[in-house]
Parts: sequence; C-alpha cells; structure tokens
Amino acid sequence: MTINVLVLCTGNSARSVLAECLINDLGGSAWKAYSAGSKPTGVVNPLSIEVLREKGHAVDGLRSKSWDEFALPDAPQMNLVITVCDNAAGEVCPIWPGHPSKVHVGFPDPAAAEGSHEEKLTVFRQVYDMIKAKIERLIALGPDRAAEV
Repeated sequence: MTINVLVLCTGNSARSVLAECLINDLGGSAWKAYSAGSKPTGVVNPLSIEVLREKGHAVDGLRSKSWDEFALPDAPQMNLVITVCDNAAGEVCPIWPGHPSKVHVGFPDPAAAEGSHEEKLTVFRQVYDMIKAKIERLIALGPDRAAEV
C-alpha cells in the first residue's frame, strides 16, 4: 500500500515543495507526496528549484497549486496531511476525502530571506536540511507516528 501525503503551506513555492520532493525521493515506492497551498503563488520559488537540483532531485512537473485540487472527489486519497508553515496550520482546511491524519511540522520561510543570491541560497539550503531530517524521521516512524516527528 502506498502512503499518500499532502504537504501544505500558504504559497506552495518553497517549504511544501521541498518536502514533497524529499518524501518522494526518500520514501521510495511506499510513499507518494503531493504539495499545495491555501493561497498558491503560482510559481515554485527559483531558489527551491536550485537547491533541489544541486541535491540531485528531479524538478520536472513541480508547480505551485491550490489545495482545492486535493479536496475534489477524484483526487488521490491522502493518508497524512502535513502543514509546514504556521499560517497554513492555523487556517481552516478543506475536508479531505478519507479523513487523513494531520500533523504540523513548522519550518522558517526561506522565501523571506534577504541579502545576496548566495545568502538567500544559504537559507534555502539550511531549511532543506531541516526538512530532510524531519522527513527521514517520518519515514522511519511511519505515518501512524507522524505526530512524534
């Protein structure tokens, strides 16, 4: 059985996209991640793409999208919904088909970083590393123990 995970943030341009890629790559065929936002920017942050590429992840098909897509009747049924930003954690989410487990694992917003390109990229790398550590723990524990991440 594949464990379907929906990672939510407000803009769906950085943290949720990084987590989606990490779950898909680290979880193998047992895990399938999607990401979405309550107010999607419509564009994946270019620094997210840059960090994912440098870490060896495929970035084809990544896009910023609304969480409404995943509340539709024909959407994949989720086993777990993870919010990765405090704004999304506090918002009223749609009713997800199948009533998946929900957990909040907050990370700082790398898109808020200021400075030169390299300084911003450093922040994106740091947040990527934080997310990776949590995703590795999540995969090791399994979805039923997601609250322990």
